[in-house]
Amino acid sequence: MTTQVLIVEDDPNIVDLIRSNLAVRGFDTLVSVDGARVLSLLETERPDMVLLDLMLPGTDGFELCRQIRERSEVAIIVVSARGGERDKVTALNMGADDYMTKPFGIEELMARILATLRRTRPSGQADAEEEAPVITIGEVEIDLGAQRVRRAGSEVHLTPTEFLLLRELALHRGKLLSRTHLLRRVWGHGYETETEYVRVYIRRLRAKLESPDGPPLIVTQPRAGYRIADLTRTNRIR
Repeated sequence: MTTQVLIVEDDPNIVDLIRSNLAVRGFDTLVSVDGARVLSLLETERPDMVLLDLMLPGTDGFELCRQIRERSEVAIIVVSARGGERDKVTALNMGADDYMTKPFGIEELMARILATLRRTRPSGQADAEEEAPVITIGEVEIDLGAQRVRRAGSEVHLTPTEFLLLRELALHRGKLLSRTHLLRRVWGHGYETETEYVRVYIRRLRAKLESPDGPPLIVTQPRAGYRIADLTRTNRIR
């Protein structure tokens, strides 16, 4: 099945560059030169990925990113001339899966597209190395086979990347995992310096899985990394 990419970009030179390189790799492309048609294209065309420029005429790119994420789990890579850390963190908080700064190398963009698609379209198969695919830590139950998470019996919606990060922490519960380890395992090689990604996604998991008045599920060790809390009395695998 052909992968379709929606390019949201008003610079025709960048559109032509991306389209031609995607075409030779077998991708189909759609183009929107502003934000007006993006949400309708999501519904009618159902693309696999959106490449989103933040600086569109008459459109708040961050708000558009948020609206896309509210309506769809489509993979989103922001490709923008805005290179500040605050812009990157804001885009990730709005639901972007990756962030590239212009000018960019086309080979790096193609690599990021493939890595993001692998991450956001998991196989759905249980981990072959896990004898028991359900892990319970405190009130959180992680079904590795079904890729579902429940908290106190209620299902919690996680994005594919959020689930992969939680899975990596849970499979090594009690063990401190460095940011570099998590970036390589969840995002892939080439992301080792993108420390903002881990911070943003850890915050997302905490907001969805921790109670304000309860014990922490994910513990931060400053300048070292993260680990799942040692809730030994309630940890179990089945």
